[in-house]
Amino acid sequence: MTDPEQNPTEQWIEQGRALRKTVKRSDHLALGHLHRDPVALLQATDKGRVERLVPLRYGRMLTSPFAFFRGSAILQAHDLKHTPHTGLQLPICGDAHLMNFGGYGTPERQLAFDLNDFDETYPGPWEWDLKRLVASLNVAARHLGFTAAQGDEAVASAVTSYQQHTAGFSQMDALSQWQTLITLDSVHGASEDTASREQLAKAMSKAQRRSHETLLPRMGAKVDGRWTLHDAPPALFHIHGDSTLFSPEDDWMRLGHWTELTDHLYSGYLAHVKPDVRALLGRFRMQDLAFKVVGVGSVGTRCLVLLLTDATDAPMMLQIKQANASVLAHYVPGKSPHIKHQGERVVAGQRLMQATSDRFLGATTGPSGRHFYVRQLRDMKVSAEVETFNANLLTRYGALCGQVLARAHAKSGGYTVQVSAYLGKGGAFTEALVAYAKGYANQVERDYSAFREACRAGRVTAQTEADFAADFSP
Repeated sequence: MTDPEQNPTEQWIEQGRALRKTVKRSDHLALGHLHRDPVALLQATDKGRVERLVPLRYGRMLTSPFAFFRGSAILQAHDLKHTPHTGLQLPICGDAHLMNFGGYGTPERQLAFDLNDFDETYPGPWEWDLKRLVASLNVAARHLGFTAAQGDEAVASAVTSYQQHTAGFSQMDALSQWQTLITLDSVHGASEDTASREQLAKAMSKAQRRSHETLLPRMGAKVDGRWTLHDAPPALFHIHGDSTLFSPEDDWMRLGHWTELTDHLYSGYLAHVKPDVRALLGRFRMQDLAFKVVGVGSVGTRCLVLLLTDATDAPMMLQIKQANASVLAHYVPGKSPHIKHQGERVVAGQRLMQATSDRFLGATTGPSGRHFYVRQLRDMKVSAEVETFNANLLTRYGALCGQVLARAHAKSGGYTVQVSAYLGKGGAFTEALVAYAKGYANQVERDYSAFREACRAGRVTAQTEADFAADFSP
């Protein structure tokens, strides 16, 4: 029986340590059930995508095992279902690979470094986010030509960082956990090697230049007193224009004009945001709307850029992106929560896990019932240029991602004390995840080979950016 006078923290520590008997830390090297058809699982996620863009999705995934890994979150979600976990479930990112961390401008115009993609956010085991991260680090190390030992070091750095920072957060009160913000300035100041400092300084400078004012001249032009976005298929095109990649049978094509789309999307969005944001948006008027192809795994899902300007002609661009069910929904243990609106799921997950979020974040519903979420487009956003990393930089970046993930889980879940007690101070968990990452990277290479063979055999159609662009050349 629990002692009613016992400190809750002491109880949580006991609970965390007791979990080691149920799930040994060394058990986490298990890869799960890998006897599945990776191509069939990928094709199951084609449903609802813009049909002509599906080959582009596969074309992007075909470029390397690393690109394939980024675009195939459903495979690891499937495999994680049958891996050991402590049973401590909390809102997780769901796709915490190393490219889904990055810098962005806070409402106070600081440069934060945090998780930045929540399309797959869902309540699930905290271990799943960490395993997605470490697998991505090992796959990236192989992609960059590093040695096996260097890949292991990057993974160990991420896990050790997560372990140490989780221990630190377990000593904090709830409000301090909630208010912790990791800025690029603080990371730059704490960096001890020249290469890391140079990379961070470059990223910070790039982020400061990424405003809507600098972006608009590259994306659009003023025609007859109105700003219009440039067509640049497949990356950007007008749905009802000559460069459209929509089939004539698509329900959006029957609307006839982009304003009929915004009548639904924008009004629903305005109803969702806070009153002060709604008042601010009231100072802007819509100029143009175009379809934007984003990412790797997201290619083919509906994503729009809405261009607005205020009375001084200053621009603001909103990204309106389709939100489908999380890939985790069919695989998480226990009873899944009822999700009424997928866009609201993404928004709630982002607000809960990020230290601070875009003030324009919101959700809406399209004219045919599809769910969307809205955020600013690329305002002070910057991602790691992994292709330029050396092995030491990947290791340091892995540690930073581990720190960010520990902070996100501390804020979202409230199980920091239990998780820290479970992990302990030793290296058992780190050793297990180094082995897991290595084994899962081997599986990614096998899946990539099967995918590439399916493309060669015609089971899957893949098309490159150049092939798409050639279709629209004069």
